[in-house]
Order: sequence, then C-alpha cells, then structure tokens
Amino acid sequence: MDGFIFSFFNLRVMVEYLPDIAAGFLLTVVLAVLVVISGLAAGLSLAVLRSFGVRPLNWLIIFTVDLFRALPSLVIIMLLFFGLPTAGISMSGFTATWLSLTLVLMSFSEEIFWAGITAVQKGQWEAARSTGLGYLGTLRLVVLPQAIRMTIPPLTNRAISITKGTALGSVVGVSEILGSAQSAMAFSSNPSPLTLGAIAYLILFVPMIGLGRWIEARFAWRR
Repeated sequence: MDGFIFSFFNLRVMVEYLPDIAAGFLLTVVLAVLVVISGLAAGLSLAVLRSFGVRPLNWLIIFTVDLFRALPSLVIIMLLFFGLPTAGISMSGFTATWLSLTLVLMSFSEEIFWAGITAVQKGQWEAARSTGLGYLGTLRLVVLPQAIRMTIPPLTNRAISITKGTALGSVVGVSEILGSAQSAMAFSSNPSPLTLGAIAYLILFVPMIGLGRWIEARFAWRR
C-alpha cells in the first residue's frame, strides 16, 4: 500500500509539478472551447449550404464529412503536423490539434444538423412560405430554430466526446494536461503527475457533462 501511495499519490511530487499541470489545464480549456465553437459553426454552415440542394456542392460536402468521420483524429493530427511541411505548409502542434478536432466535430455535427433540418415537417416550410417568407427567411426563422433544438442531445454528446481528444495534442508536443503530466512524470521519475492529470480531466469534463445534461433538459425539443 505504501508503494502504491508513493507511486501515484506522492504529495511532494504533486505539489512540485502542480503549476505545470495547471498551465496544461488552462491550455486544454482554451483548445476545447475553440474546437467546440469552430466545429459546430462549420458543421452548421455546411448543413445550411447542403439544404440549397446544389448537387455538385452537396457531393463535395458529403465526401468531405464522410472522409473526416472515417479518419481517426490522431491520423489527421499526424498528417497535418508531419505531412503538410513536406508541401511547404507548417503549423504548430496546437494549430494541428485544433484544426483536426475541428474537422472531425464539423463532420459529425454537419450530419446531425442535416438530420435536424430534414426532420422538420414539410408543412412547416409550406406554412412559412405562404406568409411571404423567402427560402432564407424560412430557413432562418422557422426551420433552423426547430432543427437546432431537436439536435441538442446528440450534439452535446458528440462535442464532449471529441473535445476529450485534446489529449492527442501531446503527441505533437502540445503541453495540455496529458502532455504536461507526461513531462512531469519523466522529470520526476514518478507517475504521480499522471494522477494529477486524471484529476484535472475530471475537473474539466465532469462539469461539461453536467452542463450538457442541463442544456438538453432546458433547450431540447419536446413534441
């Protein structure tokens, strides 16, 4: 038991490396917020474009979202960080992680938003158009408010799931929670920083899960 406590709950090591884990925590929060905002915004934009029914554009959107839904996030990060420099395009580990997770969330959220748009009854479109609203007005004022409320549960679950992928940033040198914990463990020769990292992830994602449940209960569609 003493050996277990020394290895995973060494207070001296934890106190020494707590500032590093805290800095990684803040970086993870910033990265997660950026991924959620940009991923959902891009997904909604693609779903709206798809609703116009321009076939070549729709084929391109479908190909893009299916591609990034099929590729693992880690593979995308590696391609962006290690592959693009061979084409003369370089980016930081933070940018590569943000962009890859954004593309993945964009792809899944586009499909979710599109399902919500198509789930709105045809009569809603016809009733709105009969009042003199144009296509964009109908989409913005009548269809999207209903579609977004119907998609809140799957969107919140998917967003939380994908933002956990911020830990993959450690592979390309991003000092988020896991990256900071791994560095601290290497310097201290003790796994206690990993325990701190696990606690930091719980502090970050347990409230996110609770917020997701509250959003679902407060704003989700009720027939």
